[in-house]
Amino acid sequence: MFKKVLIANRGEIAVRVMKTCRRMGIKTVAVYSEADADAIFAHMADEKICIGPAPAAESYLVVDKILAAIEETGADAVHPGYGFLSENAAFAKTLAEKGVAFIGPNVHAIEAMGDKITSKKLAADAGVTTVPGYMGIIEDPKKAVKIADDIGYPVMLKATAGGGGKGMRIAHSADEVEQGIISAQNEARKSFGDDRVFIEKFIEEPRHIEIQVLGDGQGNVIHLGERECSIQRRHQKVIEEAPSSFLDEKTRKAMGAEAIALAKAVDYNSAGTVEFIVDTKKNFYFLEMNTRLQVEHPVTELITGIDLVEQMIRVAAGKSLEHKQKDIKLNGWALESRIYAEDPYRNFMPSIGRLRRYEPPLEGPIEGDGEDGIVVRNDTGVGEGSEISLYYDPMIAKLCVHGPDRASAISGMAAALDEFHVSGIQHNVTFLQAIIRHERFASGDISTNFIAEEYPDGFKGSKLQPDDFLVFVATAALAHARVTERERMIDGQMSYDMEPIDGDWTFMLGLTPVPITIEDEGDEVAVTVLEGDHPVPLGEIEFYGDWMPGEPVFHAEVNGKAVCVQIVSTGIGWQITHAGRTLPIHVVRPRVAELLAYMPKKKKGASEKELKCPMPGVVVSIDVTEGTEVQLGQNLAVVEAMKMENVLTSEVKGKVKKICAKPGDSLAVDDVIIEFV
Repeated sequence: MFKKVLIANRGEIAVRVMKTCRRMGIKTVAVYSEADADAIFAHMADEKICIGPAPAAESYLVVDKILAAIEETGADAVHPGYGFLSENAAFAKTLAEKGVAFIGPNVHAIEAMGDKITSKKLAADAGVTTVPGYMGIIEDPKKAVKIADDIGYPVMLKATAGGGGKGMRIAHSADEVEQGIISAQNEARKSFGDDRVFIEKFIEEPRHIEIQVLGDGQGNVIHLGERECSIQRRHQKVIEEAPSSFLDEKTRKAMGAEAIALAKAVDYNSAGTVEFIVDTKKNFYFLEMNTRLQVEHPVTELITGIDLVEQMIRVAAGKSLEHKQKDIKLNGWALESRIYAEDPYRNFMPSIGRLRRYEPPLEGPIEGDGEDGIVVRNDTGVGEGSEISLYYDPMIAKLCVHGPDRASAISGMAAALDEFHVSGIQHNVTFLQAIIRHERFASGDISTNFIAEEYPDGFKGSKLQPDDFLVFVATAALAHARVTERERMIDGQMSYDMEPIDGDWTFMLGLTPVPITIEDEGDEVAVTVLEGDHPVPLGEIEFYGDWMPGEPVFHAEVNGKAVCVQIVSTGIGWQITHAGRTLPIHVVRPRVAELLAYMPKKKKGASEKELKCPMPGVVVSIDVTEGTEVQLGQNLAVVEAMKMENVLTSEVKGKVKKICAKPGDSLAVDDVIIEFV
């Protein structure tokens, strides 16, 4: 077995690999960029080596720097994680020449499956069902349009060396093909150093289902069931689950057999994934094979009990598989929610900055559920005080929940997301909460179009049920009672003969007044919602909780039902988050509520005379010139942030007055790019 493994990666996957190495008694080496000097993974390793500046192209992607770190530390094996050099055949070959083990597949498998065109041809030869398309290299946008016209719309433009949603576009028309192929080529060049793009038919209403395979290089290949990754945004997975609620045993067996056939065709010897798209009739088509470890591998580990990283290490050390196909049993259900530093209320624009507070739910079995109950797992590479950088993927954590069945796993995930508190940057936790609680998701009626169909105008928060409104009311009432109680006890703040908290109040749901009465009974607050023109159901609410002012998360009971609520003071009220919705709340006396109705409404700050950068990023292109007459929806500029290109379009008609930025400029949020007349 290896004595020392160098992890040629960063963040949560570096931490993940180190945990298994530590359990196996293997020492680890971290390589880190200057931006990651204080990162958790760098401090967690037994040794660490700085390999250069923040940009990945100057650090994590520089093979010579990785090789120098190997030589300096004497590492006898390298685990590449995913991304970066994980599917770089030249890197794996160089390691082999130097006598250093690559904890991943052989060079032939990487080369064969790393090129999507070659992989599709090999898949077809191995008897694997493939999607109709044009497998040649396409360089000219005009040629791309002709090919797309012949295949029939919609089509998928895809980088041949791509992965993780980079270099992918769906096109429904010739114009979208022309624009999309340029962006796909640019993204692919920057992410993989390879701008080749091909075209295939896009299957409508598809489900993205993948098969996890294990091979040992000695002819043994097994599969560990499937993962469903249909909840996607911009071709990036958001929520994954294992197994799939859509597959029957017959289809699962057939997909597993084809995945194994493909793996054997390239002598695959590690933990990889064969991805398929599945239509509404359970017809499945080979999409690609990722020869590396997948981001969503934890859900497979949770339902099989098999540590995939350990298996990769064992195989790389020349050992045969510990398991045979007949040994693989799928137990229970697992979900993974990817928590990203992005703003779902601003079209998921990336967010950078420092995590002022980071409080994930506790990991392990949920108290009282026993061995067959809910288990929470949180894979992360950050902690309180960590910085989310412009230079890397915006993932904060992968929150996973395992339960005995799908319904219990969904319930457990909903509760865990309610507990997950992050502040300092924008994040997508409320968006994940909304999806997990969505009736359509619960029914299993999903496809890769789910997010686009359910949130066609962007995400604005989940639709709250009557019981959810009661939680908001009760939370605000208890918070108001506790703060008032504290103010009474602070010398000089208030006198004890001030009017009591008990009595009539108005719960302000934004600007909508909800008349209530509050009765503070010590540990418990009783609230009665009175009649009025508001969406909150009438009735009495008994709310119990041990929350104290300043705590951002607390558990409570509303009418005997356990809930978890996040609450942050805004100075004049509260920002309360629950069940996929964040609402600004005030609790005031009825007279104050009457006067608030006369306050002038705040004007929108967005100027129609300027195009501002919606996220920190680098200008890729400016697509208009001074004097251009701009139409609604016209492409104005492209800004790259966190390895993704974002096309900025016009929201109004107008004329370009001044161009304030140029390609290559680094911009902050709200920096002006274009001024209009």
